[in-house]
Amino acid sequence: QVQLVESGGGPVQAGGSLRLSCAASGRTFSKYAMGWFRQAPGKEREFVAAISWSGSSTNYVDSVKGRFTISRDNAKNTVYLQMNMLKPEDTAVYYCAQDRAPTITTTATRYGYWGQGTQVTVSS
Repeated sequence: QVQLVESGGGPVQAGGSLRLSCAASGRTFSKYAMGWFRQAPGKEREFVAAISWSGSSTNYVDSVKGRFTISRDNAKNTVYLQMNMLKPEDTAVYYCAQDRAPTITTTATRYGYWGQGTQVTVSS
């Protein structure tokens, strides 16, 4: 049974920073790519960032490039999302997901396992 548990969300003012963590268990973490998605109220789930199994490849949605950084620590079975220069439009529930493959994708349907989500609220 794969479990993904996100943490690190919360309220923050515009321009501030948060670091999300996602702890994984139940499957060999280092074999699979990981991703972060988000869903704002009334909107569809959106790809945010992904990282390959080794961490050597990453991909970001254009709206977060230069502000967010995805990383992973395979020894700790954890993936992170460092979010800087936060904007009100970043407000959403952020979900961690584990891919079915080692290489990255932006396609949500490729991800087989999802966390419960953590709320990020950015006030202006």
